[in-house]
Amino acid sequence: MNRQLEQECDVIVIGGGVSGICAAIQSALAGAKTILVERTGRLGGTLVNAMIDFPGLFHAWGRQVIAGIGWDLVVATCEESGQSLPDFSQKPERHWHHQVRISGGLFSLLADEAALKSDVVLQYHTMVAGVEESASGVIVDLCTKTGLKQAKAKYLIDCTGDANAVVLAGGQLRIPGETQPATLSCRASGYNIAALDRDALQQAAAVAVVAGELRPEDLSFSPVTANPAGWLGEHGNNSNHLYGINAVDSEGRSRLESAAAASVLRAYRFLRKQPGLETLSIDTLSAECGVRETATIVGRETITVEDYLDGKVWGDALCYSFYPVDLHDKNTGLNKKGLTEGVVPTIGRGALLPKGLRRLIAAGRIVSSDRLANSALRVQASCMAMGQAAGAIAALSSLQGVEPDCLDLLEIRALLKKHGAIIPV
Repeated sequence: MNRQLEQECDVIVIGGGVSGICAAIQSALAGAKTILVERTGRLGGTLVNAMIDFPGLFHAWGRQVIAGIGWDLVVATCEESGQSLPDFSQKPERHWHHQVRISGGLFSLLADEAALKSDVVLQYHTMVAGVEESASGVIVDLCTKTGLKQAKAKYLIDCTGDANAVVLAGGQLRIPGETQPATLSCRASGYNIAALDRDALQQAAAVAVVAGELRPEDLSFSPVTANPAGWLGEHGNNSNHLYGINAVDSEGRSRLESAAAASVLRAYRFLRKQPGLETLSIDTLSAECGVRETATIVGRETITVEDYLDGKVWGDALCYSFYPVDLHDKNTGLNKKGLTEGVVPTIGRGALLPKGLRRLIAAGRIVSSDRLANSALRVQASCMAMGQAAGAIAALSSLQGVEPDCLDLLEIRALLKKHGAIIPV
């Protein structure tokens, strides 16, 4: 079916999560006419919709390694709300002590404001339905509330988290046989955790698991042992695991969300029966599951776990990443491997460029990488840095008429530095 071209621009960004926000703002600030397409009514992605509102890591070994557009939004969120930042000069006892706890809702509002100030055109409640490359650009079919509409851009950035645009354009993906589990977060209240009998709770949970009323992972990252005290201590935030479903497509995502709803309901019904938890309530349930892994692109270059742990400085490096290898596993619950002190991994342009495609760039957790490397690269600060890098590449390519892999690296790096990013040296 032929559709009339309704929008034309330099750059289209698909996905308004943390990578997409940074990509779109950077592109627009560079002078490219930019449209940001987001399937929900809010910017922020997992940070907002899945309530994983503690982005990191921006600092490594006593120095800042990721800054720029995403970091500025995090700082602005803290300043607006009167929150203080962690003391990054001190080595944390645990890596997550340097994650920045923020208001996801406020972050979303500030991201919307920043996008509009930079002249990004925001298109909410819209999903990508088709992508076709041509010699002069990319034709994108967009599914809106009133039907399919067509837009054309010189370049498209896939920040969907699932590589939806890349696969529609005919790009290659790596889809693991077993993905990391997802998590459905909530905010629970109505109890005094200090007054609870933790041993009795643990015993009751074990009995409920044997009876089939509860699964260990409903209240834990462990597939073997429930941890009700841990769940209650976190008030249900980022405290469960949902195994065995890949949410790369709508069918998988639907199965996941239903399984997640059943899991939280089992946890709620079990906990409300326990002494001291009779008035437990779930005040807020995240709008969707937090998904750790679905697919990665096959890029011009692929970051391996050896590259990551060795801190390889790619010749075309555009940003740093810093996080432990962090694989959530159905057999062991959680496998972590920290970086050797002083090591800070990098991400190169080649890992953002899908192999075989000329007009698409990818950023965020879909970056070309093996599973173990991706388990670290997928976190929010790294995704922000990748998004900004992708936005710079797309803008310069569209304005200069030069394909992404032929751009002068010095120009890309200069543009990123102009907007606060930290470039590997």
